[in-house]
Amino acid sequence: MNIRDSVRLIAIAGALAGFLVVAGCGEQKQPPQGGPPEVAVVTVQPEQVKITNELPGRTSAYLMAEVRPQVNGILQKRHFTEGSDVKAGDVLYQIDPSTYQAAYASAKANLSRAEANVTSIRYRAERYKELVGSKAVSRQEYDDAAAALKQAEAEIQAGKAAVETARINLAHTRITAPISGRIGRSLVTVGALATAGQGIALTTIQQIDPIYVDVTQSSSSLLHLKKSMASGTLKKESVNSAKVKLLLEDGTFYPLDGKLQFRDITVDPTTGSFILRIIFPNPEGILLPGMYARAVIEEGVHEQALLVPQQGVSRDPKGNPFALIVDADGKVQQRMLKVDRTIGDKWLVSSGLAAGDRVIVEGVQKVKPGIPVKVVPFAAAKATDSGESGRVIPPATETN
Repeated sequence: MNIRDSVRLIAIAGALAGFLVVAGCGEQKQPPQGGPPEVAVVTVQPEQVKITNELPGRTSAYLMAEVRPQVNGILQKRHFTEGSDVKAGDVLYQIDPSTYQAAYASAKANLSRAEANVTSIRYRAERYKELVGSKAVSRQEYDDAAAALKQAEAEIQAGKAAVETARINLAHTRITAPISGRIGRSLVTVGALATAGQGIALTTIQQIDPIYVDVTQSSSSLLHLKKSMASGTLKKESVNSAKVKLLLEDGTFYPLDGKLQFRDITVDPTTGSFILRIIFPNPEGILLPGMYARAVIEEGVHEQALLVPQQGVSRDPKGNPFALIVDADGKVQQRMLKVDRTIGDKWLVSSGLAAGDRVIVEGVQKVKPGIPVKVVPFAAAKATDSGESGRVIPPATETN
């Protein structure tokens, strides 16, 4: 290639490079000038809500009796079906009564002998009383006759007591139900030896209609409740109107409401909690002793509650809750909050917001305090699908 061809190639390459530069410059556009970011807000307004507390607990029988023998003997019969309902006084077991029948007959015979002896002794004492005045008998003989009469009368009283004891022991050979309720399985069989006061119960009877639910509540929550009542934040609807609902293990609610029976006065020092006992009607026997359940207790009514959707409340790295609001000038402001509890899908805010505040619930990731925004209506269903609930955004720092 000669010099002329080289110069020609260089000229063509330069012209082509210049064309590309001009074409690229022609296609370059200025960045669009967008408006303020859009955010969806909820205007906070006070409303009346019922404040409830959900507490864990277990069911327990209203009445429970462990059936034990009160006399010794061999079990001859069992008169009940395991798992059935029994009534107080129904015969459950029969102990061999033969020795107790003999003891009862012997006690009655001894009593009859004592009653027969006392007759002659009484007559002798009465005659000596008449004769002692005329000195026909000595004073000592009369005193002996009077003492013998008292001894004979005492033997009659002892005989009556022995008869009653023998009768009671004979009656105890028929082991009866002390309460009405549902009887469990028998822990002994016919032919076993029953011993008075034995450690192992023969069976157990439980009354489950009504039934108790014992739940635990922390002492700190009780103090908070009392302060809220004293300050007027919470109000009781009426005296003794606290209704309790029961959430069962499968996540369904028990159809009948319960009533608070009593609150224990002793706090467990290891857990910082105390026992609440709630009574529920149980006519169908759905609730059984020992079942786990959660009691939903109505504590009172909040007349001026401020509720904010959960996606409108974020937390800083220290865990402190805050919300972003839109002020009257259309700019974003940050508010540190104090939240009490969740009610449904909302937070109950105790401080940090006021009625009329517009809380940002959508678009919080696009804004920061101090910038202007465009407010659009909030759609709850859309917010649920947006996945912004629970997002943690650190608080913005002010710059000069």
